Amino acid sequence: MKNIFFIIFLLLFHSTIFSDESNEKNLFQEYCWGCHHQTAQAFGPSFQSIANKRSSAEIIAQIIDPNSTYISLGYKINSMPAFNDLKNNELESLVTYIYKFKDKK
Repeated sequence: MKNIFFIIFLLLFHSTIFSDESNEKNLFQEYCWGCHHQTAQAFGPSFQSIANKRSSAEIIAQIIDPNSTYISLGYKINSMPAFNDLKNNELESLVTYIYKFKDKK
């Protein structure tokens, strides 16, 4: 009986992990992919570059209000639109996804 509960727990845990990863990637594709790629420079910096330079607070601030943050982040102009309609959990998912591309030190 304990084995059955353990197996059910593992299956639920496994599906939650993949659901979160799928959600992160879906958010990336919906909001970011047009200008950012994971490891290569596109119109905007790569997620790898962002993850290596920015705190999660800086990333979230740039996502929701880039007009207020671009100068302090070292950009000369702002070409990023504001995504202030994202929920907190969506912002956290995007930050988690971005940090997956941070260089291992």
